[in-house]
Amino acid sequence: MFESEFIVFENFPRLKRLPAYILSAINQKKQELRRKGVDVIDLGMGNPNIPAPPQVVNKIKEAVEDPRNHRYSITYGLPKLREEIAKRYKNVWNVELDPESEVVSVNGTKMGFFQLMLAILSQGDTVLVPEPAYPAHLYAPIIAGADVRTFPMNGDFFGNLEKVLKTTYPKPKAIVISFPNNPTTKCVDLEFFRKIVDFAISEGIWLIHDFAYADIVFDGYEAPSILQIKEAKKIAIEFYSMSKGFCMAGFRIGFALGNPTLISALSKIKSWMEYGVFQPIQISAIIAMREAADYPKKVAQIYQKRRDVVVSWLRKIGWEIEAPQGSMFVWAKIPQDFQKLGSIKFSELLLEKAEVAVAPGVAFGQSGEGYIRIALVENENRIKQAMRNIRRFMENGKI
Repeated sequence: MFESEFIVFENFPRLKRLPAYILSAINQKKQELRRKGVDVIDLGMGNPNIPAPPQVVNKIKEAVEDPRNHRYSITYGLPKLREEIAKRYKNVWNVELDPESEVVSVNGTKMGFFQLMLAILSQGDTVLVPEPAYPAHLYAPIIAGADVRTFPMNGDFFGNLEKVLKTTYPKPKAIVISFPNNPTTKCVDLEFFRKIVDFAISEGIWLIHDFAYADIVFDGYEAPSILQIKEAKKIAIEFYSMSKGFCMAGFRIGFALGNPTLISALSKIKSWMEYGVFQPIQISAIIAMREAADYPKKVAQIYQKRRDVVVSWLRKIGWEIEAPQGSMFVWAKIPQDFQKLGSIKFSELLLEKAEVAVAPGVAFGQSGEGYIRIALVENENRIKQAMRNIRRFMENGKI
């Protein structure tokens, strides 16, 4: 099963454009160690370990019992579900949305993003993506047949964006952004969104915002929606996920919201590809937003405590690290004494010597080299044990 990563797909041109998935190699080594009885603490994959709200669990059990919910579902999402997410956007971000023309539900935002790329891109098109980036942002456009041009996330963001735009021909069709960012945890304010919306409108470029970590914010920071910008609906679509704030990752339910043309394009390709999310899941998402609207705040508090553990411990053992304001990750620069190893080798050593799995920064693009991503997906005690293991490795490690 794992060997398929290393097969050369000579007769499958689309697959030939995709590299081996670096994170899968780390996962394979993690599984090998666990089969040998090693207690690996997995801080690699951003897989939430907090349960969904109890109301959601109870409702989905009830809904599964109803035979009416065993039939094909509505591709675009139940009307009440689309109305509920529109209400949430109004209550949280003061954004008005038409549930009929500006909202569609998706089988998880990753799937929704891939489907949108297939709907709007073709061979010869180009997409701009700031890097480091979530791998799907880099490779979904490629799977759709387009090309991707990257520019640095850090430094002068808009200067870097303008520079890559001037050197890209033909003009890019879309810009993909995501804040709070995975993997870098970078957060932005409304002024940033105002500036990039103005830029996209002036250049005639679609703007796609992955808002997966909308609810996971710390220290009083509130993540803005790009749709709060008055003119954003002219060119922007935003993906909102139930996976993080509501801890419904395995349910695979999310939304695309915003520009009616992009929503229509996504809806059309969805109608050809699938029949929509299992109806009990849609019903449970309605209950989550109606009866557990504040649950994401409780979840964010849990992640903030975990963040504080990681940041305080790593600082004590000499890491230069900033405390993130959002996301469920810590983006950590590898200490100077270990930099020459590179992020893959350093991650492998942490796995083998410290029994801690992390994600190597280079998995998120070449500009991620020199960093690792730590996912806050274990309880505080397990995270403290992981930090002790890393400290022991750092003290005993010989390069």
